[in-house]
Amino acid sequence: MFWHMSGFSAASAVETILDKENFTLEELLDEDEIIQECKAHNGRLVSFLRERAQVKQLIRYIMEEAPEDASKQFSFKLPFVACEIFTCEVDIILKTLVEDEELMDLLFSYLDPERPHSTLLAGYFSKVFVCLLLRKTTPLMNYIQAHQDIITKLVDLIGITSIMEVLIRLIGVDEHIYASCADSMQWFEDMNVLEMIVDKFSSSDCPGVHANAAETLCTIARYASAGLASKTSSPSFISKLFRHALEDSRPKSVLVNSLSVCISLLDPRRLTSGMYYMYNRQTSQGSGITANPETVEGILESLGELLKLLDLSSEDRVLLTSYGKLQPPLGKHRLKIIEFISVLVAVSSEVAEKELIRLSALKHILELFFEYPYNNFLHHHVEQIVISCLESKNCQLVEHLLSECNLIGKILESERNSTLTVDATKPTICAEGKSPPRIGNIGYVTRLANKIVQLGNSNREIQTFLQENGDWVDWQTNVLLKRNAVENVFHWVCGRPSTLQDRTRDSDDDDYQDRDYDVAALANNLSQAFQYGNYTNDVTSEDVFFDDKSAEVVVSSLPLEDDQETGSHFTKSDWSAFEDERIVNEHSTDNGGPDNVVEDLEDDTAMSELPESSPTSDGNNVPSQVPKDLTEIESTGSHNLIANSANISDDEAQCSIIPNDEAVVSSDTCKTDGVGSTDSTLASESAEVGEKNEDLEK
Repeated sequence: MFWHMSGFSAASAVETILDKENFTLEELLDEDEIIQECKAHNGRLVSFLRERAQVKQLIRYIMEEAPEDASKQFSFKLPFVACEIFTCEVDIILKTLVEDEELMDLLFSYLDPERPHSTLLAGYFSKVFVCLLLRKTTPLMNYIQAHQDIITKLVDLIGITSIMEVLIRLIGVDEHIYASCADSMQWFEDMNVLEMIVDKFSSSDCPGVHANAAETLCTIARYASAGLASKTSSPSFISKLFRHALEDSRPKSVLVNSLSVCISLLDPRRLTSGMYYMYNRQTSQGSGITANPETVEGILESLGELLKLLDLSSEDRVLLTSYGKLQPPLGKHRLKIIEFISVLVAVSSEVAEKELIRLSALKHILELFFEYPYNNFLHHHVEQIVISCLESKNCQLVEHLLSECNLIGKILESERNSTLTVDATKPTICAEGKSPPRIGNIGYVTRLANKIVQLGNSNREIQTFLQENGDWVDWQTNVLLKRNAVENVFHWVCGRPSTLQDRTRDSDDDDYQDRDYDVAALANNLSQAFQYGNYTNDVTSEDVFFDDKSAEVVVSSLPLEDDQETGSHFTKSDWSAFEDERIVNEHSTDNGGPDNVVEDLEDDTAMSELPESSPTSDGNNVPSQVPKDLTEIESTGSHNLIANSANISDDEAQCSIIPNDEAVVSSDTCKTDGVGSTDSTLASESAEVGEKNEDLEK
């Protein structure tokens, strides 16, 4: 803690500069504490920075490129600090800016076409603009409405990501900003800003411009006002979008990004924009998607021309790969078309389903699924298409997929020929001189087969179709069921709970046992790390001990996540003895005791010191001591001790048994609270167990 004392506090460096008779703005901006002082509303500093001359100079730092021979301070530090001063949101400084039209003209002159537009300065302009939009909404919007060419300039610079963000915020993604000035929203709706953005697909060949234009339109479709969103869903807007996308002279990036906009129009909840789109999107499927009928109608007008682009015969490109070659590669535009079809099928539009059947779109897409066995992006989208079709209430669509598209036959054929083909007429060809590798879509084939079986249980039409196919019944019985059994991770004896999916948890003991198996896998990994010398971190003897002969790692004290507050821990146990542990758990369950057992690995191996207590199923800490030979548990009577101890609550008994052939009962921790025989009974039984342990060791 620091106290401010007028006689002893050191003077601020900013105050020292302000105390000078003659100082410059550059001197203040070069001082490291200026941002902190500005946020603290230093009166003398704010009074200096609010002056018109200082605000004007700050704007110049933000919008003007530094000379090539300028120092790093002038090129980087001064523009950065100037931007941060504006974003400190000191009202009196922002007020000086927005109330002076000449200063506003200077700020927005950055958008002039003749000026250079570096990414760095564009970011500074964006931050200042958003700050004004949040804090000075009304005066800023009044200025923009008086200078409508600003919108045109912003659209012209949409290829710069920072300017795109300005345009998105300005158009009305943050509708709450315009709560006090609804006329601004109406003004944007009356403008032709959407048409201006769509025209960037035809006026520019830059992929970055196409991507940013598409992201802007996708964002408007998801978040903008109802007036702008309705414009994007109109058939005329979609028709114009497809007209640019299907032009032969246009780059493929126009088609890809135009389809991203169409996907957002069909399913606004689907995140389809941004550089992380392929990995961050949230796929919606099934009947949960409802699209505007006008939007679907506008899309179907160009669907036939779009599907023609899936044809591979007109392309002769070759791409060499590690497994062979692709002739031609699938391409990003074909992948985007298939993704678009997956969303179109998911909207459950009967009109769209009929059109897809008429154009044989599903049949062609299934062929691509098996012709490109190593394209997992393709497999994912085709899987969504098949599932949406099978779950559709349109029986005609289900029959078309199973019969005309021959889905079952293609699955069985891929299982019979599970290695890559050497046919030169196929798109994916194995490398010469190498043995054909296994195709890479077997996992998706298995998932589709299981989904078909699952839906067949509730759909009589699917079930009848499967039962009539003898090859399918034979493959399902002899291959699919065995594969599912092998791939069921809950049946693996490698540290996972073997019956987790079938168990109905009704007690804390089940939760402890499941955690037990998870820790077993951890202990096994630690054991291997010690064995091969891969574990380099410092581990104390209190955490683990390692025996060279047995190559075992024993975890001494691992806290449970749910019981960190209560201090419950697992005691040292031989986690590797999986089958023995199951037996011990059964005995412990029968006697109400803990499920942790300490086992000597060698007769001449010294047992390290045990923790004081181990957890029981009800969370209480009770002593645990089990002899070396698990088969002698019943004869030692230790379970009786554990059972008796388990019946004592935390307030009644907290005891520890130390494995030195003596039982020590702490008088500080053992409390009777009216149970007079508890201490004596527990001590005598503990001593009896110590004597039996001594006999066993002899």
